[in-house]
Amino acid sequence: MIRHIVLLKARPEVTETHIAAIFADLHALNLPGILAIHSGRSESPEKIERGYLHGFTVDFADWDALATYQAHPDHKRVGAALVATAQGGLDGILVFDLPIESAKQ
Repeated sequence: MIRHIVLLKARPEVTETHIAAIFADLHALNLPGILAIHSGRSESPEKIERGYLHGFTVDFADWDALATYQAHPDHKRVGAALVATAQGGLDGILVFDLPIESAKQ
C-alpha cells in the first residue's frame, strides 16, 4: 500500500469553507485502487505545523494506482484548486508518498 500524504499551507484569506469544498471534491474521486481518503485541519498538540494547517491522505493499493490517480483529469482539477489556495502556489504544498508494508504473519 502507498500512503499519499499532502499538507497545505493556505493563504491567510482562504476560508475553512473553501478548503472543505476542495476536500469534498477530493473525497468524491472514484478511481480504481483508492483504498481510503482522510482530510482535515491539524489538531496536533505539538503545534509545530509551520503553517501547514490542513492536509489529507489517500491510501492506494500500489504504485500503479497512484500513477493512475496522478494522471487523471479529476486529480489535476483538485490539484489545481489546492495550488490556487496555497500560500506561494506549489511552494505551499508538501507531498510525501510512504510505502506501507503489510504485517508479516
